[in-house]
Amino acid sequence: MADQMRKIVAELPDLTDVSGVSAVMDERVAQGDAAFVADLGIALARTYGASGQPWQCRSALDHAVRLLAVSTGRENVTQALRLFSSAGISSRKLDRRAASLLASSHEAADLAAAFTGHASEELRACLVHELVLRGVAAGEAPGIAAWATSPHWRYHPLAWMPLMLSGMEEGADLPSYSAYGSGHAMPYGPSQGRELARTADAGVPSAQETTTETDVRAMGRAVASWAEESNGRIEARVFQFAAPLNAETVPGVIPTLGLECLRGAGRKTRLSVASCPPARAWRVLFAAASTGGAYGSGSYGAYGRLAAWKSVAALTGCPEDSRAAEVEARVMACDWYAFDADTKWFEQVAWDIGLATLSPDGRRLAVLAATDTD
Repeated sequence: MADQMRKIVAELPDLTDVSGVSAVMDERVAQGDAAFVADLGIALARTYGASGQPWQCRSALDHAVRLLAVSTGRENVTQALRLFSSAGISSRKLDRRAASLLASSHEAADLAAAFTGHASEELRACLVHELVLRGVAAGEAPGIAAWATSPHWRYHPLAWMPLMLSGMEEGADLPSYSAYGSGHAMPYGPSQGRELARTADAGVPSAQETTTETDVRAMGRAVASWAEESNGRIEARVFQFAAPLNAETVPGVIPTLGLECLRGAGRKTRLSVASCPPARAWRVLFAAASTGGAYGSGSYGAYGRLAAWKSVAALTGCPEDSRAAEVEARVMACDWYAFDADTKWFEQVAWDIGLATLSPDGRRLAVLAATDTD
């Protein structure tokens, strides 16, 4: 171990500020010595273990991971993969994060190294779909296609999704990363410009609630982390109507369903119901799943994509064993609506979702609402 590296490892727990260590790593990468940063990260994990690390070690390791992953160049990719796959550092959670970091900053040609060199199968699976989200046809990309189209990973949950973007996935909000931070869009909040008038005298057919625990779990998959990792609430309901609804009656029906999220909505409390393109609904659910709520980091792109697919499948009433192509066809055939209200249920901070989907026959209406706060 080089003297400088040995000194950093030994003295790190006594530091009150690790910015100097980060600066050393930055300088080494700028000089083309990414191997130093990978070696340092591996040495830190070996010295301080995989759990119970001092905060200084966690901070330095995090910077090493981020720095190597977002620094362009094939050698940086190679060294990042070596670090990610080393003992004491490798984990499924890191694989998800690393795949998002790598895909955000590198060309597919450079990332092909992950499919022949140091990389877990989980990282490869995540990387395939992180690239798909960024418009790469993974089933055709040199160095990637052979692995992505091989049958050996067909039982992996991510293999269920198509290897290219579907029509409903347009406009996915993807995070941007740097060595010192990240950012992402938050496409939540009030609907704008497409408010539908509620017709007071429109006949509302009788309805029966058919919600099951399976429905609740599947419909809420994209927003599950809002409740599990943060302070959020979720309401998922399914209703069957005696007669078909249509675009004119849906806005008037939604307030009559007894939804907890709309309790108190009325003349003095704003309620907006607007038509919503399927791509907009998917975009909101993908953002919720991939980036998480007020707390937690979400599932990142690959599993965020899967969660959004599964939520829209359940909202449209697709059987659990449906193929992705069947789900997409059903999603595009349904009518989608976004709603929001100034009720006490919605936190109205930054994370509010209200979606409803009407089946092609007009008799099944599914509703998903979610809110979170810091």
